[in-house]
Amino acid sequence: MAAHGLAIVFVITVFHVTDQLGHKLTDEGLIRFIQQAVEARREEDAKEVRTCLGRIVGAKLPAQYTVFEMTGTDRPGLLSEISAVLRDMNCNVVSAHLWTHNARMACIAFVTDCTTSKPITDLERLDLLRDQLCNVLRINNGCRDERRAVRAMVLSRLTHAERRLHQMMFEDRDYEGLGGVDDRKKQDGVGTTVSIDHCQERSYSVVTVLSRDRPKLLFDTVVTLTDMKYVVFHAAISSKGSLAIQEYFVRHMDGCTLNTESEKHRVVKCLEAAIERRNTQGLRLDVRTYDRIGLLTDITRVFRENGLMVTRAEVSTSGDSVSDTFFVTDSSGNDIDYETIDRIRQEIGNVEVITSCKLVKRRNSTANGNGQEWPSFFSIGNLLWSQLERFSGNFGSIKS
Repeated sequence: MAAHGLAIVFVITVFHVTDQLGHKLTDEGLIRFIQQAVEARREEDAKEVRTCLGRIVGAKLPAQYTVFEMTGTDRPGLLSEISAVLRDMNCNVVSAHLWTHNARMACIAFVTDCTTSKPITDLERLDLLRDQLCNVLRINNGCRDERRAVRAMVLSRLTHAERRLHQMMFEDRDYEGLGGVDDRKKQDGVGTTVSIDHCQERSYSVVTVLSRDRPKLLFDTVVTLTDMKYVVFHAAISSKGSLAIQEYFVRHMDGCTLNTESEKHRVVKCLEAAIERRNTQGLRLDVRTYDRIGLLTDITRVFRENGLMVTRAEVSTSGDSVSDTFFVTDSSGNDIDYETIDRIRQEIGNVEVITSCKLVKRRNSTANGNGQEWPSFFSIGNLLWSQLERFSGNFGSIKS
């Protein structure tokens, strides 16, 4: 529409969603939380809500806290060593997130002082903490990568940890590691395929992503395109059975499309890495217990002493309760046996440990001749494109 020379652009986005078990959303508190988050008007006194898998959403961290961001080479027992350093330096881990991919590790820890429950602001103490963490990450003091490997800051507002993890691993160039297809893709027969074409009619680059469907797949893809300075003008996403197809019509922020093969290759590798980071290998262990100083250190020490690697971790505190999720394998990256699981339960002590191998039930889907599941679909983007063109001759960008 145009009025007195001013262009008015309407952006209409429709999402069809279920919970992570494939059921319709019925929790009014969760629906209200999602509505407020989308409208960017979450109330200050909004209550915490729990998802169908038991994860607490909207947990309030202290008004101020110290954040440590760490990147380095992954190895067995690394999270245990990091948490031990923080405990020995009188730090209480309120929340933490750890990802691993292509032999690289990224971790964000939100901490307060154990004595005062306030953020750590003493510069000498922060420098000492950085030095200790660099030793754990095996970063030489004075190395030019030291400042990038461990960052410390005091924040007065909540940061989006998962988006920051994507940015940290992107800066660490994890997409360049190990050269591509890993064993997990070969085992389940479904990998991630990214293709880039050119839409001559509208002068857009069309990025198509075909992968196994899972929670937060859309988030991982969109934030990666955004952080790489690409603007999404139109998108169509659909899933069938266990597979998902995403189609994005994009341009670079300077208005250019992806013209060179090197740029296309880089986008393909970065999107594949962003999707595979959350395709975590290993058995899921959920730990529910009362909070206490040093709890994370004790749990991860048990993992280390039993020869386990933590491939992903989410640690959260709500009042006096702790809700931790760990994905673990043996030191060779293989699944752990039931005897090890029972031993872990006994050694961790008076806590609730829930094991889960599969989080989402997959619906029936078609398969090709190679045994790989593929949906029967046509380009949804082309269909929506023709429909939306009736409303406007020009597309406005989606603000990500």
